[in-house]
Amino acid sequence: MVFVDRRMFVQQVGIGLAGAALSPSLFSATTNGLRRSTVKAIAFDAFPIFDPRPIATTAEALFPGRGAELMNVWRTRQFEYTWLRSLARDYVDFWRVTEDALHFAATSLGLDLSSARREELMNAYLHLRAWPDVADASKALSRNGTRLVLLSNFSPAMLKGCIASSGLDGVFEHAISTDVAQTYKPDPRAYQLGVDALGLSREEIVFAAFAGWDAAGAKRFGYPTFWVNRTRAIPEVLGVEPDGAGQGLSDLVAFVESRRS
Repeated sequence: MVFVDRRMFVQQVGIGLAGAALSPSLFSATTNGLRRSTVKAIAFDAFPIFDPRPIATTAEALFPGRGAELMNVWRTRQFEYTWLRSLARDYVDFWRVTEDALHFAATSLGLDLSSARREELMNAYLHLRAWPDVADASKALSRNGTRLVLLSNFSPAMLKGCIASSGLDGVFEHAISTDVAQTYKPDPRAYQLGVDALGLSREEIVFAAFAGWDAAGAKRFGYPTFWVNRTRAIPEVLGVEPDGAGQGLSDLVAFVESRRS
């Protein structure tokens, strides 16, 4: 498995990232169904693979009765900061964003975030384990020759730590952090990293999203997109819809197989 960093990316694909032209996907959600294309790879966001629920468990243990409240503010501010920094072109990596968001959340709720508590909460992001269905799904996909990569806002260290904790070394051909492009999804430059790392057209790469906004961003970029909706969230209203959706990775495997039939 290759952890893609900025230097490697520059060496491999040069400086043409920002100017990459968008092309329409061969998949489109229409009343006539999806046009079929060869699926050669799947690019996963981190959370269809890594279960984030232990972070909430840690938060509740540290702040009894207020863990859910802390997680709600922390998670919301975390992603607001990625988008605000992308718009302002004031990039810091996702680890820093996550720590800044935690500080804001605790302060806004009047919680005593000692250095020990902050470290415990942050370190939870380095040791996430895989959802129970990941092992079987990844084996099924790999048997059919599907290339698997991660394409996440997580920093390289976060991806590396979670892969190790989950025992998934060797499963993913690349672990791609958007840190390479110094931006965050849903910036098209972030999604372009999957195309460049795999050397495939975007139409040949299914993007597996955890969040509705990420599914919309990937679809708009031109990936055929599957929403792994583990939390049964309602769809976002962003003018595009994923090509498929399901609650787990067995649904993703069925979706990929249906594109090949």
